[in-house]
Amino acid sequence: MTAPASAGTADASPFHVPLLLHVLGDLVHRYRSFWLRLGRWESRSLADQLRDRPVRAPVYICGLARSGSTLLHEVVASHPAVATHRSKDYPMVFTPYWWRRATAGMPASAPRERPHGDGVMVTTESPDALEEMIWAAFFPAHRANGNDVLGGNDRHPKFETFYDLNLRKLMLAEGADRYAAKNNYHVARLSYIVRLYPDARILIPVREPSAHVASLVRQHRLFSAGQRANPRARAYMRRSGHFEFGLDRRPIHLGDGECIRIQHALTSGDEAGGLALYWNSVYRYVWDVLKADPAVARASQIVRFEDVAADPAATLRAALRHCELPDADAIAEKWAPRVRPPTSGPAVFSERELAAIRERTAATAALWGYA
Repeated sequence: MTAPASAGTADASPFHVPLLLHVLGDLVHRYRSFWLRLGRWESRSLADQLRDRPVRAPVYICGLARSGSTLLHEVVASHPAVATHRSKDYPMVFTPYWWRRATAGMPASAPRERPHGDGVMVTTESPDALEEMIWAAFFPAHRANGNDVLGGNDRHPKFETFYDLNLRKLMLAEGADRYAAKNNYHVARLSYIVRLYPDARILIPVREPSAHVASLVRQHRLFSAGQRANPRARAYMRRSGHFEFGLDRRPIHLGDGECIRIQHALTSGDEAGGLALYWNSVYRYVWDVLKADPAVARASQIVRFEDVAADPAATLRAALRHCELPDADAIAEKWAPRVRPPTSGPAVFSERELAAIRERTAATAALWGYA
């Protein structure tokens, strides 16, 4: 999520959402069927141009929030051949081409730190994780109970047609021939995505569990406080498809029954234990998919958070090469100096909490190379 506040707003809080943006977001969210029809109309009007712009080797970045996915998204999206959703696209993701034409003359906002308090500076031109708005319009994701998994045998022709054309329109708007998205919820859709796009390139960021859980705890507290003080921010995150932390936090349902245990731990106040269970559930599920689905395994590359921190140039170069993007060396060298150390670590926990995290994640952590 990129802070939606406009440049020069009277409210300096990074969680401030301008009233006009709040109202527009509500209209799009409440009347999604209208915007879907408008999106189809846009696609028909651009049919000739879209026919010659197929979606080729799209790049997907997905892992738990706070795993380094934002940096990977920024690096990939900085390539001139890559189109992606940007902060300015909210909430008009259903008609991307027309919206980009309508806002073509608007200058980028002044850089500001995003609400996460991690030193990442953003503008209205920054890559943003808005793709989930399209998926949520077709799939009942983020339910209180159920299963968010989409497998290789799942079919949804209406979604698949709309989605493919939406990506083509975004590429057309940016004059690009590749597409990239950061969407943490795609961990539950890996096989489905590879069925849609057999040449897809997937980057899966992973982070040592105790440090990862510490960062999630910090973000949840920060976003919960920010949303209480700025209620529009809660609506903004819900409408844009972000439930990673804050007052609407909802774990991904992976069909293994763990979500009930996770939710019980979190609602009972066991933040460290509940998020450790969540880390374990997600990364065990991803590991199992990689082992069971050769197509997903071929499409995917693991990017360890610690490797990015230790050797950013080499790690980013390898990720870009996996994505089959030219000029990988130059882009990696450009971004390497911008890699910052993490803003939180496992020191926020007591010894008892650290022991509980290790106990609940040890077996899965070992699979990913964490002793």
